[in-house]
Amino acid sequence: MKYLPPNRRGTRLAAALALTAAASLTFAACGGGTETGAPGAEASEGGGGGGEAVAVTLITKDNNNPFWISMQKGAEEAAAQNNVTLTKAAGAKDGDEDGQVKAIEAAVARGDKGILITPNGPGVNSAIESAKSSGIYVIALDTPPDPADTVDLTIANGKKATIAMLDAFNDKVVTVDVNRDQGFLTGMGIDTKDKAKNGDEAPTGKYTSGKGGDYQIVCHEPSQGAQDEGKTGMESCLSKSKDINTVYTINEPTAAGAVEALSAAGIKDAVVVSVDGGCSPGIAMVKDGTLGATSQQYPIKMAQMGVETIKKMVDTNGAEKPANSPGLDFVDAGVALVTDKPVEGVESITSAEAEKVCWGGK
Repeated sequence: MKYLPPNRRGTRLAAALALTAAASLTFAACGGGTETGAPGAEASEGGGGGGEAVAVTLITKDNNNPFWISMQKGAEEAAAQNNVTLTKAAGAKDGDEDGQVKAIEAAVARGDKGILITPNGPGVNSAIESAKSSGIYVIALDTPPDPADTVDLTIANGKKATIAMLDAFNDKVVTVDVNRDQGFLTGMGIDTKDKAKNGDEAPTGKYTSGKGGDYQIVCHEPSQGAQDEGKTGMESCLSKSKDINTVYTINEPTAAGAVEALSAAGIKDAVVVSVDGGCSPGIAMVKDGTLGATSQQYPIKMAQMGVETIKKMVDTNGAEKPANSPGLDFVDAGVALVTDKPVEGVESITSAEAEKVCWGGK
């Protein structure tokens, strides 16, 4: 089945917002962190709460990243309210395991009751185990350790999004291809850098949609907007990583091919999102659960609006040319997120509702 996406600029890809469901809060008992930080001597006294003050060390990956600085501020505020004496430590840089090991050892030597750590790597595992054997509670923040039960508990945002991007082309720039790709990334809260280009975003980092979390973009593969090429593209992505759990597709035939490849590889829990909103395969795939969400567009309505507008412009010698929609460089014909797994705060319609208006033709 050969199918090319309609060339409509600015779809905004509301389907991307459905991925906030994949970024749900992870609060995993017996999860943990295995990275270390340099010993810190900066301690603050907490005045709130009752009973004897509890000594806790927070060990972040480094002292420079605004993410970790915000985490430190949050810990300081909580310490002040809960009668906790907080010591802050950090690695010299992200990945500094030795520094974190020294910080753990310092906490043990002080007789701290708890350690919070954003682990820099498995090199801190033995130090964590030693701290636990000394009676110290160890909680990992943001980064689960391997194995998970290295710590008593992990508190983290959404699980890591390992992303496959199945675009239309990789040998030319077409606005619909770029805008859908960029719309997906924007919906995920990933910096797209040059919005007129695919694939120049950072391959790893943090996404901010929903509760946020880490991401890795494994691939950008062309699909030509077709099912067979979508399957081939997905197979290429899977050859690079079997951990893919989030798949963006330029259109629904591509999504069908991607799902076929994922199924053949035994991957059943990946979130696949797409664009178009046709009755088949799109809405049917949402209905049977193989497609997490799709952004429904209305090409029939676009054509009707086009015909009506041309007639008016001819009849009035161009006097009744409609203005672009506010904030856009086109007239918006509408879009709706279709999903049977709605996300709080994201407007959507169900597959049953979408079936009644597939492409604006019913």
